[in-house]
Amino acid sequence: MTDALFLTSDDVSDLADPGDYVAAVRDAYRQRGEGAPAEPRTRLVTDDPPGMLTTYAAVLPETGAMGGYMYGAGFGERDAWFMTPLFDSESGEPLALIDGASMNPHKTGAAGAVGTDVLARHDASSLAVIGSGAQARGQLRAIDTVRDLETVWVYSPTKEHREDFAGAMNQRLDASVAAVASSAAAVEDADIVVTATNASEPVFDGDHLEPGTHVTAMGQYDPEKRELDARTLERATYVLDLEARADTDAGSFIRAKAAGVVDDEDVHGELGDVIVNRIAGRESAEEITVFDSGGTAIETVAAAHMLYERASERGRGKSIDFAPASDALTGE
Repeated sequence: MTDALFLTSDDVSDLADPGDYVAAVRDAYRQRGEGAPAEPRTRLVTDDPPGMLTTYAAVLPETGAMGGYMYGAGFGERDAWFMTPLFDSESGEPLALIDGASMNPHKTGAAGAVGTDVLARHDASSLAVIGSGAQARGQLRAIDTVRDLETVWVYSPTKEHREDFAGAMNQRLDASVAAVASSAAAVEDADIVVTATNASEPVFDGDHLEPGTHVTAMGQYDPEKRELDARTLERATYVLDLEARADTDAGSFIRAKAAGVVDDEDVHGELGDVIVNRIAGRESAEEITVFDSGGTAIETVAAAHMLYERASERGRGKSIDFAPASDALTGE
């Protein structure tokens, strides 16, 4: 039998701050840029009852870990459950099984922050957030660790939600955070734009982006849905977390390509390629850049391993046993 650690969401919820997640995820994408294997999500959908089962995986050799997410969403409960199996990348032995719910906005926010850090202007100080949920908060808190934000404008369709978001973030950040009445008002004069929504159609007009703006889009990952319009993709240098997503679930790119606005040559490359300087990131102050952050196991494994190590040091979690196949597959 092999011992592994079972960690609940509460076990790991206070083990790291946004800067810790950003550091772990940055190193993970560096490893990806140097050849670490990772695959886009696989999503299985059912109509009755409506729901989906999603998986994705990655191996981070230098971290010494591999694994990913498996989560179910929807169905009769109309909720979601995130499980993160983590394995040792040298021995293959299980290290942990983690309830990944509490880390989700932080590790996803960290991926957005790393993309922002390598693609946004160094002097970027104003940010527009479209969306006001947990993912939007995770993005803002993480980006605040890589840029000296002065002003943040937030828009979501529900007035109460955007005002609550602004009030909470004003207390947490040094930046001035204000709710605005439209996405156009948020995007106007913003150096950085973050979309963190469940919208099926574009959430702002690409013509409203100022030259030099960086956009991180992380909301919808579905070939039939999009947060960004074709005009944004047409104007921008386009970078993904995983290039293979361009033809599978990067809805904004897929729809813009179908409209004839962009083609495969307009995919600039992956985030990891920018980090290791295989391709250039931003090349001018006037350039518009987009990071399509649909979510990968790269940030998931990086965050999970960091939390596993810290939980182990603090004696958290419960030991669980796994039987190796050599013992369990006896046929008896």
